Amino acid sequence: MALELTPLPLLFWRSPGGREPVRDWLRALDVDDKKIVGRDIAKVQYRWPVGLPLCRSLGEGLWEVRTSLPGRREVRILFGFAGGVLVALHAFFKKSQAAPDAELRLARERWRDLK
Repeated sequence: MALELTPLPLLFWRSPGGREPVRDWLRALDVDDKKIVGRDIAKVQYRWPVGLPLCRSLGEGLWEVRTSLPGRREVRILFGFAGGVLVALHAFFKKSQAAPDAELRLARERWRDLK
């Protein structure tokens, strides 16, 4: 009998106007980049809890999926986890060693709005 894994549900944060910025951001990636980012998100869904180097806690219930793309490009998908559901809050290309405060602030605001 084969063991069947069930992924954690993934929801995208939705603005009051109905926009899903993370989904839109992902759709704008080229096909190869989408596959790489999608695989990393799936790893989190199927293997939660996941630690470094793929996933890291940012505190206050916020987490990041860390994806490296060809050309030394780094992607971060920021999400919250509650009640067995992953909620994608924000996504960006990381261009410096530390995550920019504005990116973290936006994800934290979205997370607080959901709680």
